Formats: sequence, C-alpha cells, structure tokens
Amino acid sequence: MSKKLAAKAGLIQMPPVPGSAAAAAAAPMAGDESRAKTAPGSMLQFLSTQSAAIKEAEDLKERLREFDGAVPVRSLDAASIHPSRWANRHEASFSDAEFRELKTEIEAAGGNVQPVKVRPLSAAEAASAGRGVRYELVFGHRRHRACLELGLPVRALIEEVSDQQLFEAMERENRGRKNLSPWEQGCMYRRALDEGLYPSLRKLAESVQVDVSLVSKSVSLARLPAAVVEAFASPLEIQFRWAQPLSELLQKDPDAVLARARDLKGQGQALTAQAVFNALTGQEVVPAARSAAAHVRRDGRKLATLSRDARGRASLRFEAGVLAPEREEELLQLVEDFIRRQPA
Repeated sequence: MSKKLAAKAGLIQMPPVPGSAAAAAAAPMAGDESRAKTAPGSMLQFLSTQSAAIKEAEDLKERLREFDGAVPVRSLDAASIHPSRWANRHEASFSDAEFRELKTEIEAAGGNVQPVKVRPLSAAEAASAGRGVRYELVFGHRRHRACLELGLPVRALIEEVSDQQLFEAMERENRGRKNLSPWEQGCMYRRALDEGLYPSLRKLAESVQVDVSLVSKSVSLARLPAAVVEAFASPLEIQFRWAQPLSELLQKDPDAVLARARDLKGQGQALTAQAVFNALTGQEVVPAARSAAAHVRRDGRKLATLSRDARGRASLRFEAGVLAPEREEELLQLVEDFIRRQPA
C-alpha cells in the first residue's frame, strides 16, 4: 500500500505540506521561541512572578499585625483547671443570686462567652494538683465554677505569667467585674503579704494601684479572730468602716469582744450585719433571736406567721385571703386588749 493510501486510511500521519495552513499552524511562533530561549526574557518572567508573591506576603504581614500580642482562645476541660492559690472568693460567692444568674446565662449560651485566663502548670505542680489538672486560674473563678457545675468546657486564654502578674491580673479583673467583699479583698491581700509576694503593705498597694488605707482596712478585717467573723451570717457582710473600731476594741478588751461574739454565734442569720456589729462593740443589747418563725396553721394550711426582727420587733403576717377587710377592726381591738393586759 502506498503512503498516500495509508494516510487516507488513517494508518499513518503525513507531514504537512510546506506553505500550507497546517504547516503554518504547526510552526512555533517567533515570540514564543524567543521567550523560551532568551535569558533576559526568562528573568523578566521570573521577576514578575516573584513580585506578585512578595506583594501577597506583605499583605499577609500587614493583616497579622492586627493580631500582634493576641492570645488565642482555647476550649479546655473545666476539670483540667484548678483555682489559684491566691483564690479569694468565699463559698458564699458561689451561691448568691448573681452567681445563679451568671450560671443561667452560661448554660443558655452553651459556655462562657467571656473567656477566663489560665497559666500552664509545670510537671511537678500538675502532679501535686491532682490527676488531669494542667492549668491554674489567673482570673474568672466564677465563670470557671459555673462551667464546672454545668459540665461545660471552658473558653480560656492560656498565658505564662509570674505569681505577681497573676495576682495583679486577678485583682484588676475583680475590680472590673463583681467587686470582692471587703473581707474577701482583705484575705487576698493578707495571703500575698504572709507568703512574701510583696515586701510591704505599701508596695502591694502601689502594685495594684489601690489606696494604701483601703488595703490596710481590708487586711485588718481579714485578721479578725474567727469567732468575730462567725458572729455574722456571712463574712461577706462585714464592712470596711468596721475595721478600725473592731481592731481597737480587740486591742483594749479582747475577752469582752470574744465573749459577745460567742453569744452572737448562731443568731447571725436572724440579725442584720449592723446589729451584729453594734452588739460586738457594746453599742446596744440585741435580743435573743427566735430559732424560727412561728406559724398559725389549720388543716395543714399556713394562715399566719409571727416573726421578730433584729431589733426585737414582732410582726404578725396573714396569708392572702385569711383576714377579711371587715374583720380588721376586730383584730385591732383584740391586739389593743392584749397589750393592755401586759404587765407594765
């Protein structure tokens, strides 16, 4: 078979005829050949590609500058975090209405929106802290406690900080959010001083940027004898202004103050904090508190309650619908007769 016949049959491919359109299409373009073979052209092509890459890198660097110094937020197991040894929240802070509200908000959001801050523990610290514990709280004890009780992970910033940095960050956070009570604040300052974190009360005050007199009063409250603190329904009720008079009385006549405190123990729930302070300082005699309010019942239903306040005033409160308006005059007459029969 001839080559032409074979080509027609598609068995072989004949080279294009010189001068034909097929030959022109198959020929390399002069510019392409020049770019492929000329060194300056290749260099220009390379530099053009590099310029685009350099510009992209610069753009990325500029965007990264916005996050300079930022600490990434991570989701941690709440059980892997333990409170700081400088922790200053009394247990009462985790049972009040504000904490319950915070816990409800965190549960609704599926976690803490505002992250806590933690620092990683060394291997030795982690071993002594307990199984699975890897971090120490810097601040956010109430948020961490809420997540722990709800069984939710904790969103946290992880950062290496010194003891002093931790203490100062915790103190700033507390003042920026829910302030500690005077007694809690004092316990925090007292611990920092007792453990040598600061050489003096003045240095501590300067570091946390708080007036030295306020730090002094706080520490005085934290150093009150346990019997005096326990006379109150909660140590969170103790006020800054009571630090000096209580301290002075304890210096002058500690036995008398402690005796009054022991007499008051157990009555704190029924007395106002002011009434307890007045009794401790001998300003007024506080009547013995009722162990419980007395109730008037009929067929198991509570009809009225007799109670007494810190000043000894008694009140009788009727449940709704028990005392008809038309019988109020009758009740007042009964009370008047009762009082008249009282010995003078």
